[in-house]
Amino acid sequence: MSDTVSEVLDKLDALGIPYRLAEHPPADTMEACAAVDRRLGALTPKNIFLTTKNGRRFCLCLTRPDARFRTADISKQAGFSRLSFAPEEKLYALLRCRGGSASPLGLMFTDAVTLLVDSALRDQPALGFHPCDNTRTVAMAGGDFFDVFLPAVGVKPVFVEVHDFL
Repeated sequence: MSDTVSEVLDKLDALGIPYRLAEHPPADTMEACAAVDRRLGALTPKNIFLTTKNGRRFCLCLTRPDARFRTADISKQAGFSRLSFAPEEKLYALLRCRGGSASPLGLMFTDAVTLLVDSALRDQPALGFHPCDNTRTVAMAGGDFFDVFLPAVGVKPVFVEVHDFL
């Protein structure tokens, strides 16, 4: 197990957050995550790492797995200049994640990333996240993620309405 994964699990343990951990082949697509979700009884959100046009601000956007959204819509709601996909090297530098393993659990390593959350996720009973490594998934109560983990790491999520656009 990598040092980063151990740090994430140690943080969850220190916060008293119960979780279920599944090890699996790399799950770097939403289809692969869905198979793990069925095992864990959780919903793994789509995690999209974004940056502003000037590349100075970064966001991690969590949406429903099947949501198709426009970054312009999210940008406007969040009050950012046009958001676009951020480079993978920034994902690793800020959240200790590689492509295909972006995770809000990596927010424990930085205060330089704004968390944008599809408001439809707020009431999910169980959520799944990679612990910064896509060969594992951690499932926890949605309330523990929003009400215990995020405040403990100093993150106040910005809730946005994600409208499905075709």
